[in-house]
Amino acid sequence: MRHQLWTAIVAELARLHNGRPGRGQRFSDRRILEVYFFAVVRKLPVRHACDARNWPVWLRGRPLPSPAAMSRRMRSRSVRELLAALDQAVVRPPAGRGDGGLAHWIDSTPLPIGPTSTDRHAAFGHAGGTKANGYRLHLFLRGDGSVADWRLTPMNRDERVMARRMIRSAKATGYLVGDGNFDVNALHGECEVRGDLRLIAPKRKGGFGRRKHRRGRYESAALLAEPRGPFAAALMTGRIAVERFFGTLKSAGTGLIGLPPWVRTMPRVRPFVITHLILDALRRRGAVAA
Repeated sequence: MRHQLWTAIVAELARLHNGRPGRGQRFSDRRILEVYFFAVVRKLPVRHACDARNWPVWLRGRPLPSPAAMSRRMRSRSVRELLAALDQAVVRPPAGRGDGGLAHWIDSTPLPIGPTSTDRHAAFGHAGGTKANGYRLHLFLRGDGSVADWRLTPMNRDERVMARRMIRSAKATGYLVGDGNFDVNALHGECEVRGDLRLIAPKRKGGFGRRKHRRGRYESAALLAEPRGPFAAALMTGRIAVERFFGTLKSAGTGLIGLPPWVRTMPRVRPFVITHLILDALRRRGAVAA
């Protein structure tokens, strides 16, 4: 399965890049990412992917960059742009207005690392009822299971701030369902500004007080008031879709179970997460066997 995954992601990469090295380069941006993807799929440090002995015999014919070259080129602007283009094409492809279903979901999941790590970009934050050090993946999931947008931040970044940015940029219309943490005026206001998206999130205990709130917040509370109607119940039950997405992302095949010790600081964590999102999208698309 790992070879199928690598073959599938390399095929997508070939559609975006002709494989020719730039001026003064021995290896093209495409070749750099091919080696990087091999390391991620095989769960190897990048330096191990630079050793031909770790490759299958039938793939040893082409030269490999050195670990130093990989480190330098993965930070280059051209490689980062190529990886971003692959993310845009595979993980969050363009969708027309009204595409992706009527109901969508928004949530986040922690990507913890060791509490004693010296990673200067990681931070301590809430992680499933406890606190942990690491990063957080924020997700806007369409009703058809595709990703409308995502963000990667340190663990302590407020998920509502990231939600606001994703609401502004995501191409989706209809209802956006989240948990009670997203029931704030700022997010309801962003949806009202758009005009084609309505936030549905359960209100926290207590009343609204005397402060004036966004109309969408009142409407969300009225829709979810007990006893809930069939439509409201279906919306909230459908939230399992985003939990299922995170579960598959973290468990299937080369899933994003966690961040290995050689993946630290944002310049390394971000391409690692992007690669797993791409692999997961290819898996869901049926490009490889589940």
